Amino acid sequence: MSGAAPRILVLRAAGINCDEETAEACNLAGGRAERVHVNRIAGGECDLLDYAGLIIPGGFSYGDHLGAGKLLAVDLIHRLQAMLFRFVEDGRPVLGICNGFQVLVKAGLLPGTTDGHAQPRQSLTLTDNQSGHYECRWVNLVADPQSPCVFTRGLAAPFSLPVGHGEGRLVADDAELDRLEASGSVALRYAEADGGPATDYPGNPNGSARAIAGLCNQQGTVFGLMPHPDRAFLPQLHPDWLRDRRRAEGDGLPIFRNMVQYARGL
Repeated sequence: MSGAAPRILVLRAAGINCDEETAEACNLAGGRAERVHVNRIAGGECDLLDYAGLIIPGGFSYGDHLGAGKLLAVDLIHRLQAMLFRFVEDGRPVLGICNGFQVLVKAGLLPGTTDGHAQPRQSLTLTDNQSGHYECRWVNLVADPQSPCVFTRGLAAPFSLPVGHGEGRLVADDAELDRLEASGSVALRYAEADGGPATDYPGNPNGSARAIAGLCNQQGTVFGLMPHPDRAFLPQLHPDWLRDRRRAEGDGLPIFRNMVQYARGL
């Protein structure tokens, strides 16, 4: 099975609108993506545990009623909790992009804090951008080489991805932020052009605490980020493509490749 393309479930739900490009990026990275509606899983037509990986794409799930990603998070925990927690406990990779990141945070799967409880609980949130408006542009990013995150392995140099969100500001108390940094859960940060952390706007597009752009759980197998690797998996998608055609691939593709390679090894 090590040479087979691992099956990756790309979740669909009302309001999710990035599933097609996410599936295409996954396929290009060597996976076998299947776009599956959440109702098919909840109804028993499709078994999540038949898949080697799970991606929750971007969009506006359920119209972002009650806050970005909140209703889909409630839906997943209410209808798929046992299956979803087993999927994570098995060490299968889970990727949440933009709205998917918001879903993972509000479902308690990121950063996976238990605080003595049997199941993970929400310990932080993603809320309105500090700028007060929707941000849609490219940003610089830098990955933490010390993080256990399987999705950012080998991303030693700064890179760029587009953002498109109105509720991307990560907020947590200092104790939680210290814990995240100590555990290596801060896998990705917004960066300035020189690679240093972007603590201020516009380098930090939403005002996230400590320039956090992406988090993983302590095992590194669950990863969420606000920027969109699915909108940057081909070099032609970068705004500098016509000025610099030396790019062999899009900056977002390695994230999908790392996921697929990890899933293939399970």
